[in-house]
Amino acid sequence: MEPQSPSPAPPLAIPRSLFVFSLLYGGLAVLAGVLGTKLASLGHWPMAGDLAVESGIFAFLLLVVLSSAVSELHGQATANRLVRYGFIPLIVSMCLLTFVIHVVPPAPFWSDQDAFARLLGQGARMQFAGLVSYGVSQTLNVQIFSRMAGGRGKLLMFRAWVASLFSQVVDTVLFITISFTGVVDQASGKPMPIGAIMEGQIISKLLLSTIMVPPFIWFFVRLGRKLDS
Repeated sequence: MEPQSPSPAPPLAIPRSLFVFSLLYGGLAVLAGVLGTKLASLGHWPMAGDLAVESGIFAFLLLVVLSSAVSELHGQATANRLVRYGFIPLIVSMCLLTFVIHVVPPAPFWSDQDAFARLLGQGARMQFAGLVSYGVSQTLNVQIFSRMAGGRGKLLMFRAWVASLFSQVVDTVLFITISFTGVVDQASGKPMPIGAIMEGQIISKLLLSTIMVPPFIWFFVRLGRKLDS
């Protein structure tokens, strides 16, 4: 008798919500950096004045919501792995952009190379700042969200809101400090006003966190349970 070939291993079972949210998370991680090249106006506020924020915050807050939703549906350890795997699309996209901008020559009839490089090109320092602030703030968000109110199932929207507030403050402080410490403003010849930059960014991000995070965490947790049912 001929020896029987071993039966194939069963396919790895991944919850449908985790699969869908992971795909969306990776895409948004890359998109956040692209959207960040535009500064968006949030209008004039009586106590804060004119507020502006980089448009990447809209994608980044969705990353916060998705990591919190994964933590709620599949546990803190799974959400932490999602955050760590998020470094992969971030690093790959940074490498590809650097390669396309600095190595691949533009076509002779294409005249937008300078604009393309100015909008999408980032120095190594800002890329490093983005990776550090992403990893620390997202991990902190999952940690706070998971530990508040005794774990899953309680005060969902409140936990997500509080976690996003803290994580956005930490993200802003880390990114601006690493990016601009010691940098001189070419227009004034003075060091960059890091405190003023932080203040406006933090106020803007806290405002958007309050508006976006509670309804979106409710939606994504509800959607995830429907996908898995």
